[in-house]
Amino acid sequence: MKTTSLTFALLAAVCLLLSGCTTAPSTDEDRETQDAEVQSTITAFLNADPGMKILFDTSYGYAIFPSVGKGAVGIGGAYGKGQVFEQGVMIGWSSLSQATIGFQLGGQAYSEVIFFQAKENLTRFTAGEFAFAAQVSAVAATAGASKDAGFKDGIAVFTMAKGGLMYEASVGGQNFNFIRK
Repeated sequence: MKTTSLTFALLAAVCLLLSGCTTAPSTDEDRETQDAEVQSTITAFLNADPGMKILFDTSYGYAIFPSVGKGAVGIGGAYGKGQVFEQGVMIGWSSLSQATIGFQLGGQAYSEVIFFQAKENLTRFTAGEFAFAAQVSAVAATAGASKDAGFKDGIAVFTMAKGGLMYEASVGGQNFNFIRK
């Protein structure tokens, strides 16, 4: 019982530390850098799977996280910042934080895009009512992956590895913060 309580306390501490990071860029230069990273990430996803263009064009909205850093030794965490779009127009900034526990060791970086099928799905995300376990929900962005991946509960998630190596058999989830533009 004590071990379970300690585990949850450690996970909560990791989440609090990660959620304390700022979501919106603080300077014009930071905003321009993030804009360029987001556009570059969209291009990288489309290069990996050209069929994903239909998701960008027809989804009500999407959130792009150009670089999510993840590391773990037993207890893990991840953090990334990105932008949120509604019908193709950037409406704000978001941060992603993740805490996991289990057999895991290493570090990696990846990009993530979350597509929102309808307005209510995006509204749930921007209202802070959205969290999920990425290990279960995400699809690796490869040629043709978007053709077979459908929306589940109005959400479709794709990730693309950028580098690193992670051994993992863990449980945890992602949480998001949103700041309107």
